[in-house]
Amino acid sequence: MKDILLEYLKVKFDKSELNYLPEKYEGGKIFSLPLIGIAQGNDPIFFKFKEIVGTEHYTPLEMWLASGQKQLPASNLYTVSIVFPFTDDIRKKSISPIRLPKMILPAEIYSVARNYAKGFRNYIMEQIVDFFQKEGYNAISGKLSESYTLVAKKDFYSTWSENHVAFAAGLGTFGLHEGLITDLGCNIRLASVITDAPIKVTPRKSDEPYANCLYYAKATCRECAKNCPANAITEKGYDKTKCNKYRNKVAREMVPRLKPILKAYDRRINWKYKAQNYPVGCELCQFGVECMDKNPMIRHDLDFD
Repeated sequence: MKDILLEYLKVKFDKSELNYLPEKYEGGKIFSLPLIGIAQGNDPIFFKFKEIVGTEHYTPLEMWLASGQKQLPASNLYTVSIVFPFTDDIRKKSISPIRLPKMILPAEIYSVARNYAKGFRNYIMEQIVDFFQKEGYNAISGKLSESYTLVAKKDFYSTWSENHVAFAAGLGTFGLHEGLITDLGCNIRLASVITDAPIKVTPRKSDEPYANCLYYAKATCRECAKNCPANAITEKGYDKTKCNKYRNKVAREMVPRLKPILKAYDRRINWKYKAQNYPVGCELCQFGVECMDKNPMIRHDLDFD
């Protein structure tokens, strides 16, 4: 079933108008072909995420039940995670950012692609749910569930982290920038669906959370830190607060420039709907680096034992 689903997704990625930029940016594709990975619902790692991400982070079974589905053993659930890799064209054009006197902005084409990406990602999750339902199974999307929210406390996180779900599904590991480094790189978006359809699990190549990162594995690189204008990435790790403050600055500059062609989306914070926003991203740490479009550790002999 995994191979059938992947072929189904390839058609959607190729044919859907939502996966194309507006004509002002030559109307090219936003995402190349996807990767998918599968994690079983009773994988113990989902309980670890409550410690790593936040106590409100759901396990697949908790999200399943919170979304109105019937009780069943966690082992009967499977989480399908999808990697959406930005096209080579967008990545290459985004290596050169917009340099203002007091700040650096992402390339316009990336901010537009990042904005449109959310709509396409939501569409794909809906299509996967439909795919499983037509096969006679149940399925839900955690991200599209009413139970999904950003949790803002001293720190902030979500009740369903696509990065961590993708890690559980064997699609990659984290980098110094805390993005997920997959075989198609870190300049990606992610989505997932939970289903009771029996589908073959993709085992993790490593449970070491930073196995694909040159800095953690080989003490080299740090290019993402050099690219970050907010100094949110250092040898000590990633500062989410600094990053978020800079992303807000980027939005204040980019949204007025691009608003006529941007799309607005709903959002929930602490389970309450807030005013729609126009996501435009930043991700300057992901461009022109070794892990932008590949897993750089494939070229190295890695041993964490």
